[in-house]
Amino acid sequence: MAELDTAVRAVVRDCLGVREGEEVLVVCNPATQGLGERLRAEAQECGADAVLAVISERASHAAEPPGPVAEAMAAADVVLGPTVQSLSHTAARKRASEAGARIATLPGVTEEMLARVMSADMDALRRHGATVAARLDSAAEALITCPNGSDLHLDLSGRTAIPDAGELTAKGAFGNLPCGEGFIAPANGWGTLVIDGSLAGIGKVSEPVELVVEGGHLTSARGGEGMTFMELLTAHGEAGTNVAELGIGTNEKAILTGNILEDEKILGTVHVAFGASAGIGGNVQVPVHLDCVVMKPTVSLDGEEIVREGELLV
Repeated sequence: MAELDTAVRAVVRDCLGVREGEEVLVVCNPATQGLGERLRAEAQECGADAVLAVISERASHAAEPPGPVAEAMAAADVVLGPTVQSLSHTAARKRASEAGARIATLPGVTEEMLARVMSADMDALRRHGATVAARLDSAAEALITCPNGSDLHLDLSGRTAIPDAGELTAKGAFGNLPCGEGFIAPANGWGTLVIDGSLAGIGKVSEPVELVVEGGHLTSARGGEGMTFMELLTAHGEAGTNVAELGIGTNEKAILTGNILEDEKILGTVHVAFGASAGIGGNVQVPVHLDCVVMKPTVSLDGEEIVREGELLV
């Protein structure tokens, strides 16, 4: 379809700036092979030497790819990852970024989603993403509240925020596509977060889920799918419950679908992730990273609101 062709061109040519003579690796699963081939063909049209690697699905988000694929990622100029489970928080992705590869991960992406969400105003996304990241970067503490009773404090001191706005043309650049957020890896966290959107690995919640955070770790979960979410994290030990990420969505084309790749980009939402943080400025590497989305949050940075009841104020 024309919209998908446009989105694929935007990913390869605009977001990643693939050039003639570059070596491009597309990593996909059997379920996403069709889209993987579209991306590979588009890179080839740009004059790149493009390769498609089809790997089996992983056990969880942040689980490592096979060794030969990890080596290929580090050797490539550009890596695209339209996989079911996320490669974003793997040691392989971090190593490839450090080697200079430009990387876009597309975990859980569908062709319909890519066509729709990548139709957003890219210039506006980049402005919002840069502004949100700059505000997170300069703050010492974030406070998340919501009508359902969230009251979560996150220590941001000493951590560097990252804009996820589809601008991945610089050496070593890394981001998520479809894009639309600014995010940071908190150093600590305490309080309560009530999820009324979706949980990674599960989908839309059937009722609000209350998560309790103490000492930078998720310690309990109540309501709906809360215990299931908790079990997905505790299966990886204490490190799996680490408060790994705070992100604010900036994409007006994103809607709540139960697919976390899109849900976390919804304009004015906030998401918090648990598990691996080393790939985004934290210090925990574990083969799990699961986000959860609050739909109508108020987010204050050092006492100043940046989001008010789901409205982005910057």
